[in-house]
Order: sequence, then C-alpha cells, then structure tokens
Amino acid sequence: MTTSHDAEPPASGVGARFSPTHWSVVLTAQASGSPGADAAWETLAGTYWYPVYAFLRRQGWSQHDAEDLTQGFFLHLLEHRTLERVTREKGRFRSFLLSCLKYYVADHRAYQQRQKRGGGRTLIALDSIGAEERYRLEPRDHRTPEQLFERRYALAVLDRVLDRLREEQTGAEHTQFFEALQPFLVAREGCETYAALAARLGRSEEAVKKAVQRMRRRYQELFREEIARTVSSPEEGEDELRHLRYVVSNR
Repeated sequence: MTTSHDAEPPASGVGARFSPTHWSVVLTAQASGSPGADAAWETLAGTYWYPVYAFLRRQGWSQHDAEDLTQGFFLHLLEHRTLERVTREKGRFRSFLLSCLKYYVADHRAYQQRQKRGGGRTLIALDSIGAEERYRLEPRDHRTPEQLFERRYALAVLDRVLDRLREEQTGAEHTQFFEALQPFLVAREGCETYAALAARLGRSEEAVKKAVQRMRRRYQELFREEIARTVSSPEEGEDELRHLRYVVSNR
C-alpha cells in the first residue's frame, strides 16, 4: 500500500465534526456476539497491531516474542471483554490502548508463561515477515518505546484515512488517477509539477489543480472523522490532532 507516511495531518476542524456517535467502532466491538462485533474487532486489530508490535520490539522483546505478545494482547482484550470497561468519558483511545498494553506486558513478565489463548484462535493475520522488515526500517534514534508507539499509531491513522480515500474511488481509471494525485495531498519539495502531471494524464493543468484541491479537502474531512472516533470531546479532538501532527512531523 502506498501511503504518504510523512504527510502532515490537517490542522483544525475536529471540534466541528464531533458528535456523540463517535467511538462507535470501540462500542460495537464491546458487544461480543452482536452484529458487527467481529468486523469492529478486525478494524481495531488490523489498524493498531503494528504500533503494538513496534512498541514491544523497542522494549527489547525478540521478534517471535513480540509476535506472540501482540497476538495475545488483542486476544486478551477480546476474551476478557476489556473494552466493556471503556466509556467515551475515558478519553483518547490511543492512551487507553497503550495503558492496557503496558499492563498486559507487566502481567506477562510477572509469570513468564507462554500459554495459548483462545483455543488456538487467531484474531489477526500478523504478517511477521513484513512486520519485522518495517521495524528494521525504524530510525535508531532517541525515541522511547512510548514515543515510537505514538508515531506508529499516528501513521496507522493516516494509513486508514488514505485507505478510506482510496476506497471512495471507483473503477480502475479513478484509482490510477488517485494514485497519481496522492503525492500532492501535502505540498512538498521535489513533487512533480502540475503541468507535468497534467501532460502525463492527458488532462488540463487547471483540471488537475482542482482535482487536487478536492482530494485535499476530502482527506482533511476523513482525517477529522478518524480523530473524532477516538476521543471523547471536541476539545480532546483538537489536542489529539495537534499531538498527531507533532509526532508525525518530528522525524
């Protein structure tokens, strides 16, 4: 999947988008056995498994231990119905997830057991090879495991926004057009010029500029929606947006 991982998230507007229906994915996932619960869990685990894996690797766990712990962590959340204790009043899902992970790891360290959970069930299809390749590309710098988790979390949100934006395109031609315009989501040096892109796509330069403007607006709308899903108030949404901008841009 091609993503603009270093794209700077939109700067404002979360508060205006907030409504009581946010945290809907988490609330649906709580209701074990209810319609949509499995899909909600797949969404949560599929989006956030890599930040969890990278956190564990940075803490010093081996590749295989990190894989086991990541799988076990999400199964633990499911089987112990941890999300049933969550309410929107508890704030940011990012903070809740990291807190639960630290507790799980501390508990695991206490007795160092490798029992299988869930009768052999697999909650997420963990791409262990791809995960380790991604982890090896992580910068070897001053970042703590917590800082790395937050950066990976922010990039996971950006990935999800781009996936949603891509899904809105219908047909091969639209998909190709989206992929060509994606680098322009955030202005950056070294990008192809509008004129060059227009010539390559066989469209007018003005048409390309307007298409980029529309895509940027939609990208901002989707990003605001994603942020609002994971916080409990408009004020937290604005804080979370600023925070994610910071962790993404702080290379």
